[in-house]
Amino acid sequence: MNSSLNLKQNPVRGVLPRIEQWLFSHRLLTLASLALFTVGMAWFAVQLRMEAGFEKQLPIGHEYIETFETYRNDLLGANRLTVVVKAHQGTIWSQPALKRLYDVTQALIFLPNVSRSSVRSLWTPNAFVNEITEEGFRADPLVPGTVTPESLDEASIAMIANSTAQGGFIGTLVARDQSSAMITVDLNEFDATGQRLDYVAYNQVLEQQIRRQFEDQDFEIQIIGFAKQIGDIAVGASAVLEFCLLALLLTAAAVYWYCHSLRFTLLAVGCSLVSLIWQFGALRLLGYGLDPLAVLVPFLVFAIGVSHGVQQINFIVREIACGKSVEGAARASFSGLLIPGTLALVTAFVSFVTLLLIPIPMVRELAITASLGVAFKIVTNLVMLPVVASMLSVQDGYAAAEEVSRQRRARWLHGLARLSVWHNVRWVLGMAVLIFVTAAWQSHDRVVGSLQAGAPELREDARFNRDALSIASHYDIGLDWLSVVFEVKVEGGANDCENVALGQYQDRFVWAMQGVPGVVSVTSFSNSLRQFNEGYNEGNPKMNAVPIDPTNYSSMAAEVARVPGMMRPDCSMTAVHLFLADHKATTIHRVIAAAKAFRSQFTQPGVSVRLASGNAGVIAAINEEVERSELPMMLYVYGAIALLVFVVYRDWRAVLVCCLPLTLGTFIGYWFMKELQIGLTIATLPVMVLAVGIGVDYAFYIYNRLQLHQALGQPITKAVEHALLEVGVATIFTAITLAVGVATWAFSDLKFQADMGKLLAFMFLVNMIMAMTVLPAFAVWLERTFPRRRPVRLIGSLVH
Repeated sequence: MNSSLNLKQNPVRGVLPRIEQWLFSHRLLTLASLALFTVGMAWFAVQLRMEAGFEKQLPIGHEYIETFETYRNDLLGANRLTVVVKAHQGTIWSQPALKRLYDVTQALIFLPNVSRSSVRSLWTPNAFVNEITEEGFRADPLVPGTVTPESLDEASIAMIANSTAQGGFIGTLVARDQSSAMITVDLNEFDATGQRLDYVAYNQVLEQQIRRQFEDQDFEIQIIGFAKQIGDIAVGASAVLEFCLLALLLTAAAVYWYCHSLRFTLLAVGCSLVSLIWQFGALRLLGYGLDPLAVLVPFLVFAIGVSHGVQQINFIVREIACGKSVEGAARASFSGLLIPGTLALVTAFVSFVTLLLIPIPMVRELAITASLGVAFKIVTNLVMLPVVASMLSVQDGYAAAEEVSRQRRARWLHGLARLSVWHNVRWVLGMAVLIFVTAAWQSHDRVVGSLQAGAPELREDARFNRDALSIASHYDIGLDWLSVVFEVKVEGGANDCENVALGQYQDRFVWAMQGVPGVVSVTSFSNSLRQFNEGYNEGNPKMNAVPIDPTNYSSMAAEVARVPGMMRPDCSMTAVHLFLADHKATTIHRVIAAAKAFRSQFTQPGVSVRLASGNAGVIAAINEEVERSELPMMLYVYGAIALLVFVVYRDWRAVLVCCLPLTLGTFIGYWFMKELQIGLTIATLPVMVLAVGIGVDYAFYIYNRLQLHQALGQPITKAVEHALLEVGVATIFTAITLAVGVATWAFSDLKFQADMGKLLAFMFLVNMIMAMTVLPAFAVWLERTFPRRRPVRLIGSLVH
């Protein structure tokens, strides 16, 4: 059948040939324009910098984040830095150790973006001991103002140690074994000029001005907190370039092995790299940086480009082997793959756009990054590649030899095609249903959030996680905390510090939460009232209760107001801080559920219980948004795929054939995540979306050839066989090549990169297997079960 006959069957017959004719008639103009654009984008691409931000991870409009924003200046800061000075030998109670603690405290005070009033250590005036004396209740700093590091002697050191123990700071500011002391500071995301904190550069400041300056053979400096965590991630993320380079070399070597042509190899890889340059340049023009948690995304999009490039080369070589010139083969490749390739890339684009549904700025920035990359692929891989290929020359006999090689590689595909024989189809689909049910059952209780203590993005032996483990094991307070706010409506500037019912209500909440598994300790306004009440009554343990006299209650509240992070002076807000054993998703979910249960079961007129500030509150908000957005987002992704497939093919069978095997692969991926203890987070969710995009590519290219042969009048079983023989080798080769490339990330120093490498490699292979086995079998089953009333129409391809 010739091209003219196909043009009559093609619904886009008037558009596609004209586009082809113009592009290939103006090749030099087209390529010159693209080259000029590439040079301009490269200028901006080299200016792109890695950029992280605490505020970027806060879900917009979430209840917990609104509480955090409202009271961020009144509560313990969620963006907190914890520094511990640990003596290698002996205790902290020595002149050199206390002097080192003083020096580190002073250095932290004068670091940029530090809220100086929040700095707390043995040497700061906001750390004091309450003491009952003959004159009454007295609060003195742990280190008297008359004592300096140089004047420390045995008597003054013993006095400081005694005050620390008497004030209950053993296990909080000083380790239980008294080998170390802690300093805590809150960081401001923006400085006085409105400049955002550069966490990557700040990590270097912490290393150079704190750790390197004060850590030696006598003392160890341990540093944890969001700023340090994201800085360490950024350092590890910069090393991803090495793995991406390795993956690039492996991919190029594999493409060369496949096509035996250096020119075609450089063409496939080069066009994908050009789109990467455009992507980085566009990000810089839009004012974005590259987030450390999203640094893999551009290179994952690069993998999509390689996939399409291999399909183009496979098509061109096959056409040359059929006797066409290089230009004719390139034209045929452009016309034959523009529709399925564009459909695949538009579907991937829409898939990434759905990430905008998650109201987390970092995820939305990631969505823009990925969407730009996929959109540029339409030009570089579907237009630039065939146009450049048309200007190349190949040796005589090259195409024929490659076709022989392709057919030799595809011999075993005849056996795979037998799965589409009717008596085998039922076995394949039965096995697919069994796997689907098993995968759905095994993955139904997958965890949203982190499954590991410490920083889940880093490996267990990373310095940050070793510091976090050491601090957690030597101090009584958890490093992760959830702040619950008790809010009272105060009107007309009135003071509500005589509301005894508030203190008693909060006391009930504290008692209810203390026994929740995962809660290490609790500090609260009501607990502080108890302590002060006991202290003002000569330490009588019977008076360890919330005062019931309004006047006494008010005076105790005035004392509690001196403790930072506990309340507002007018008593309109008082807080309960729940210190947790870790920030695992299961721990945080359990505590949040208990707090919500109390709030719904017990109410107090005029008092609102608001969840939740603290770093655990922020993590809880992120986890809830990911969990809430996952199902709608996936439904939108599959809905978009179904709509695009139906618009192009005008056949409900095409929708089912392309989507159902993909759904099976997605659930198998969830099962894989559960088995490897990979939680669904803002880092892993985009990977699942990307896997859907890759799976769609395989499905579209196979179904496009299947539909072509059906339109030529072949029966479904024969059409399946021809489709697999034509694109099966390229599909399998692409999947294995990309899987091997991303699998190298398993050796990354960053755990989340290693997990992403394993997950992506697995998803590439699973989606390929689904496209090569379940898709053809399902297509045959539909044709036999629901016979067509009309012949298949040819959509977007020319027969050559």
